[in-house]
Amino acid sequence: MKKFLFLLLACAAVAFAAETNAPVEQEAINVWIKAFSVLAAGLGLGVAALGGAIGMGNTAAATIAGTARNPGLGPKLMTTMFIALAMIEAQVIYALVIALIALYANPFIVLQ
Repeated sequence: MKKFLFLLLACAAVAFAAETNAPVEQEAINVWIKAFSVLAAGLGLGVAALGGAIGMGNTAAATIAGTARNPGLGPKLMTTMFIALAMIEAQVIYALVIALIALYANPFIVLQ
């Protein structure tokens, strides 16, 4: 099984290493790259937003539960919650930046 997998990966490496000089083929490849970049950006940003929303909801729920148990710690918990929310939102912003790079400055598109 390991030999078969190695052979498959070796064949894939040779297939993907092929260069094309035909402008028509390269333009068709660029169209596919652009299409999949749009799809990947949309899916990636959607998953990042979903994960961020779930994380923020859990953070807020834990803060509310902690404040309900001990109202004296409310201000300290709120400060910690806002720091955690900023860190969670930063991850979503990173996903947005990567999606924008994939859409507008895609390094895989070959210019002619």
